[in-house]
Amino acid sequence: MEGFRRREFLRRIGVLTGGAASGVLLGHGAATAGPTSGPTSGSDPWRRADVLAARVRPPRFAHRYFDVTRFGAVGDGVTDCTTAFRRAIQACAGSGGGHVVVPAGRFATGAIRLLSNINLHITKDATIAFVTDPRAYLPVVLTRFEGTELYNYSPMIYAYGQHDIAVTGRGTVDAQSDNAHWWPWSGKTRYGWQPGQPSQTAARDRLRAMAEQAVPVEQRVFGEGGYLRPSFIQPYRCRNVLIEGITVHNSPMWEIHPVLSENVLVRDVTVNTHGPNNDGCNPESSRYVVIRGCSFDTGDDCIAIKSGRNADGRRVNVPSELILVEDCQFRAGHGGVTVGSEMSGGVRDVFARNLHLSSPDLDIALRFKTNSMRGGFVENFYARDITVGTVAASAIEIDFNYDEGPGHGFNPLVRGIDIRDMTVETARRALSLRGYPEAPIRDVRLTRVNFKQVSQPDIVENVTGLRLREVYENGQRLPDTAA
Repeated sequence: MEGFRRREFLRRIGVLTGGAASGVLLGHGAATAGPTSGPTSGSDPWRRADVLAARVRPPRFAHRYFDVTRFGAVGDGVTDCTTAFRRAIQACAGSGGGHVVVPAGRFATGAIRLLSNINLHITKDATIAFVTDPRAYLPVVLTRFEGTELYNYSPMIYAYGQHDIAVTGRGTVDAQSDNAHWWPWSGKTRYGWQPGQPSQTAARDRLRAMAEQAVPVEQRVFGEGGYLRPSFIQPYRCRNVLIEGITVHNSPMWEIHPVLSENVLVRDVTVNTHGPNNDGCNPESSRYVVIRGCSFDTGDDCIAIKSGRNADGRRVNVPSELILVEDCQFRAGHGGVTVGSEMSGGVRDVFARNLHLSSPDLDIALRFKTNSMRGGFVENFYARDITVGTVAASAIEIDFNYDEGPGHGFNPLVRGIDIRDMTVETARRALSLRGYPEAPIRDVRLTRVNFKQVSQPDIVENVTGLRLREVYENGQRLPDTAA
């Protein structure tokens, strides 16, 4: 057995994180766009949420342990450990799988590519520090940038078509992005960009044009010279994924980004990063996803559920569905729990419960953003037991006028939004609901919701089926509406 013996490993970390040590292997196929089945049957949505919570279990890993220092890694923060990580992962895979262990220290590396049956375990006093040279994330891999498929820089931690994979532990992953590295490519001066410097704008426009023109994905090759920032952690077309316990810092772009994946558990993760487009966790075109016990303090949406952008999202045509968010804390961000805006493949059957959201730097608690270029649908979104301290803008927002707005031929469908047992201490306004006259927002239900202090009136435009029961604003009970 390479690396740690099991007893030494358990002694060093106390006890193995629950996800890696226990659970049931789930052998389900790739996500599809077919009708919802399984936990969505039946009439009680919270019973279905309980079934979903029980179904998404962490994968099991063999009791084999491979210490990266045995393969040449040095935790001095300077030595390039890319080859050592690769050799440790290959050795672990070759033995039938197990745990690749990162001991105490700061380990500098380029891209890490996970293989099936491997848990990358980062111990409490360990940091994986990803080098800031973009060439360390080449060759290009199949990925998505803002909902569009392409070949681009590899995410820092990437897996394609693998099963039973994990990133666990009480350590830290740090992409080391800042106003001198990665973030200036956003083209925003607040993140270090200066006129005359390169940015993502030209490449992003070219990628979007290629998608609209149905250019084959194999021809959408970017990477060096394109300045399109990669996501941080991305399982792509994977199943049985666990991300647990780690702290995530300073991503180039989106932090945890499962794409076209199934049976994904994100548990007890801390995300603390305030760069451009630094969304915390973005399940995209994925199903059976549970996000539990996490803390988000981000530069963009804390959680954003997505399913592809515009023509490319319609081409792939795989929704995000059967997603549970529970027992999480939300601080700074554009939105707390968000759906969109890249949702052209649709989003259905989302459950959010036992959440606490509060920060003057959190704009919106529950956010739905779309437009007539995205199209797609959102249906069956359920939220309950939500506590909101302070938000800067709206407590609940559904906005069809986001970004490109109306008039582009693909009006979205949003229906079946059920929010209950929610308390909001302070917000600029309670509700901002803006549909289209020809495509109104449908069937929004609020039950036992108390907006204690709001300073501006609600916006309700082009909404049919808004139902209120025991809803308060500024201490006044609003009239109940018919069921």
